[in-house]
Amino acid sequence: MLALRYLRARRREGFISVIAGFSFLGIMLGVATLIIVMSVMNGFRTELLDRILGLNGHLFVRGVTSYVTDFDTKADEIAKLPGVISATPIVEGQVMASSRSNAQGGLVRGIYDKDLKSLKVVSDNIEVGSLDDFDKGDNVAIGVRLAMNLGLTVGDSITLLSPRGAITPFGTAPRVKAYNIAAIFKIGMSEYDSSFIFMPLHEAQNYFRTGDGVTALEIKVQKPDEVDQLAPKVAGIAGPGTDVITWQQSNHTFFSALQVERNVMFLILTLILIVAALNIVSGLIMLVKDKGRDIAVLRTMGATRGSVMRVFFISGAAIGVVGTLAGFALGTAFCLNIESLRQFLSSLTGTELFNPEIYFLSQMPAEIDVSEVVSVVGMALFLSFAATLYPAWRAASLDPVEALRYE
Repeated sequence: MLALRYLRARRREGFISVIAGFSFLGIMLGVATLIIVMSVMNGFRTELLDRILGLNGHLFVRGVTSYVTDFDTKADEIAKLPGVISATPIVEGQVMASSRSNAQGGLVRGIYDKDLKSLKVVSDNIEVGSLDDFDKGDNVAIGVRLAMNLGLTVGDSITLLSPRGAITPFGTAPRVKAYNIAAIFKIGMSEYDSSFIFMPLHEAQNYFRTGDGVTALEIKVQKPDEVDQLAPKVAGIAGPGTDVITWQQSNHTFFSALQVERNVMFLILTLILIVAALNIVSGLIMLVKDKGRDIAVLRTMGATRGSVMRVFFISGAAIGVVGTLAGFALGTAFCLNIESLRQFLSSLTGTELFNPEIYFLSQMPAEIDVSEVVSVVGMALFLSFAATLYPAWRAASLDPVEALRYE
């Protein structure tokens, strides 16, 4: 009762109540911001990992000095290994894609018709056209952003230019060929949607002049985090003259940078909670100074030091507990509706928040990690409780005689 009375605003103690209010807001915003930022970082990493590993394999077998030959036999043997989902021969090469109105760089990936249809991240996200006639004639499938940039749609022709052309007395002549667009897909990751061009494997071999070989074998496994255990077995089947590269090696720098950014953001945002906890300390110290006479009267009436300490401990802890719970509710609600809020703010300000051209994703992701939320809430409560100890001890140590001497 006393603790809650001390927190209420009165005319004389109005300033103290203002400090308590700012402390509450600081704790609430600190907890909410930490939950939101950590959830967005988690969602960002998960979405990128799903997109990258959804389109690309977990292991790649590449030739060291030449192309991978006898690829069908090797792919069948690798696919039989325990833990391997599939092994797909591919031919990759950089090209200049052009139309009558524009031109830009692209990445051609030659692949079997059945393998492309089993690649759900593409086959389940066909925007226009279909993959039924993908393996018939000079057909290709391109990303939706590439189609928009070149002003093309299904049935139009896209011209591909590759530096790997015929060798002439005057040097290597670039290879130019027009292909019919059979399908347009939308993966949801702008980097892929604006550059990938899928082509039948036999046509890609002819276009890039790989002969009877392919540039790589793309392997997908059941447990991506355990690819290092499968790599030696795959290397044994692939034989000499090949190199096995895991997805962790290919994307090590990118995901390490994400992890460092995530840790630094956590440390920086924790400072908000520390500042809010210091506000609790200053507010309680001022409250103890203001209530010195009340403390002395209580002590002379028989209140113990422990009782006085509990009164001020509850006063400070109440701010921390209520602020933490409010921040938890605010942060969780924000994360659950983050995409709707992003669209609302974008329409309100007239700007595009979370530009997919910069962040690679078309939607703003948020993934709430229960263990992280618990740690954030626990840290906020710990700081709130720790902030009340010194002012509460000062109140309990107040000498009633000194406090009442001039009253």
